[in-house]
Amino acid sequence: MAYKENYVEPNEERQSRINSAGIINITIENLWRDCYSSMAKGDLVTWNRKLDALWVLLGGDVLEGDVKDKEMKALDLKIYETGSLNHKKVGFGKFEDGEAEKISLQYLYLKEKSLFLRRLQNSQGKGTAYRSSDDDDFD
Repeated sequence: MAYKENYVEPNEERQSRINSAGIINITIENLWRDCYSSMAKGDLVTWNRKLDALWVLLGGDVLEGDVKDKEMKALDLKIYETGSLNHKKVGFGKFEDGEAEKISLQYLYLKEKSLFLRRLQNSQGKGTAYRSSDDDDFD
């Protein structure tokens, strides 16, 4: 029987020969590109969704209940408490009472969330800057 001759017993200790770090980094950079585009367009809904996708990728290396996990939840709560995010409402048209202030606050919180995620990415060594505690301060 050819099937039994080619059969390999499953081994729990085996590791994949494929390292997904490159694919993950490409995905992260594509999400950042989409974030910047949404930010520039004033599309706060898409911007927030892309940031959430980044959190899923980066947050996988953060333990539940960890300081960074709590910080992210606090940021999301601040955004949630402002009400529904605007969807592509930009320009110099008339806003209802308090709407311009709400949108400005949402923008500010999304920018804060973006910086938090970028700094998290960098601290994990997956970003544009990385500093190890082993690094010396030689210039």
